[in-house]
Amino acid sequence: MSSLFPALDAGSERPALRFGDRSLTYGELRAVAGSLAARLDGAGRVAVWATPTLETAVAVVAALLAGVPAVPLNPKTGERELTHIVTDSGPALVLAAADAELPPALASLPRTDIPTGVPADGSGDRGGAGVPPRAEPASPADPALVVYTSGTTGPPKGAVLSRRAVAATLDALEDAWGWTSDDVLVHALPLFHVHGLILGVLGPLRRGGSVRHLGRFTTGGVARELADGGTMLFGVPTMYHRVAEALADEPQLAKALAGARLLVSGSAALPVHDHERIAALTGRRVIERYGMTETLMNTSVRADDVEPRTGSVGVPLPGVDLRLVEEDGTEITAYDGETVGEIQVRGPNLFTEYLNRPDATAAAFDGTWFRTGDMAVRDADGSVRIVGRKATDLIKSGGYKIGAGEIENALLDHPGVREAAVTGEPDADLGERIVAWVVPADPGAPPSGQELADHVAAQLAPHKRPRVVRYLEVLPRNDMGKILKRALRG
Repeated sequence: MSSLFPALDAGSERPALRFGDRSLTYGELRAVAGSLAARLDGAGRVAVWATPTLETAVAVVAALLAGVPAVPLNPKTGERELTHIVTDSGPALVLAAADAELPPALASLPRTDIPTGVPADGSGDRGGAGVPPRAEPASPADPALVVYTSGTTGPPKGAVLSRRAVAATLDALEDAWGWTSDDVLVHALPLFHVHGLILGVLGPLRRGGSVRHLGRFTTGGVARELADGGTMLFGVPTMYHRVAEALADEPQLAKALAGARLLVSGSAALPVHDHERIAALTGRRVIERYGMTETLMNTSVRADDVEPRTGSVGVPLPGVDLRLVEEDGTEITAYDGETVGEIQVRGPNLFTEYLNRPDATAAAFDGTWFRTGDMAVRDADGSVRIVGRKATDLIKSGGYKIGAGEIENALLDHPGVREAAVTGEPDADLGERIVAWVVPADPGAPPSGQELADHVAAQLAPHKRPRVVRYLEVLPRNDMGKILKRALRG
């Protein structure tokens, strides 16, 4: 009996996974993953070379069936960081696609190639009856995955995610999104992190639905898959920005998005102007959710919400407690849409610990509350609007606490701005001054700094206007499309 993936027990002909022109039904996945799980029995932690392929999905499912924690590895990770992750996590072996070339950092690990074909020895018929899934651990507290953080404040830390946490977050999203076995999820996200792997692969499998991974994001691929039965699209803001840019010239894309049941954006804030362009051209609104590696999902706009929630990440998910606190830990009780505080959360969705880092684990908690480092306000209905990271997006200027996110949205509303980021830098008079980093829509005729300052002051408040404007050809971003503000400051 599979506690995480009940649909595997039936071993049906329903489609489970499709990556390009390669696919597996639930019966075939049961056979292939069950066969690999038998080989992993008692292996301890296993590393997974997490390319955006069918093999990665099979490997992670097999590890979970075997009760073996999986450590997904980003194939783009540099040698030094990868060496740290492998040394820290101590995997017994690495699972990789047969044609994958592995870097030197993995040379000392035994390698097991990931099968994707149904066993040819008669044990893996299409129903998968001959290879039952492995018996899973009895305890929901057992580790399921060790996912490494991005390492922005030091070497990456391995967040240990329990089976309970994975199940809790996916079941809470079932409630919030009306997620069923009839849903067909389309996405092109990497498979080494929470959004792409847990939500984007394990989520559909837990519901008994199916996932279609594009391999590489293109607006044409999105249009094709949504038009061919896809019901949900997961993406990050960079993807939705490209969608918004393409809609006017790609009527088939607009039609496909209009027919989707749910469009979800996450991993960073989706700018308001992209929300509005997509809604205007498709009649569909993108909903946002909020989560972290350590917490999985905390909040989401609900699929059945009748009110537009542009700029909001919704309300806490079932089972999640959320509060805002002042710098001294005092809880903020005002739901006024103005008072900024740090988000703290608790619930069954939280990670168990940072692997081998009891000091960091202890520092991450205020009693039972996890300190997210994200700053937000709460509206009258309890919904959350994130204004930025405490370390990089909270600007203290002239006695005010200012979130960079709302200034960025105001800048993006200016027709002369293509991309924008906001940071603070030391100022003898103000404490910090607001700095805008702008990619102009027309590099030959960028809007002046005064024009942009006046634009922000008119939309928000005079004390939120940028005091300095710097122009770039492109903003530095990571693999998930998040702007690397530390690179701007450096």
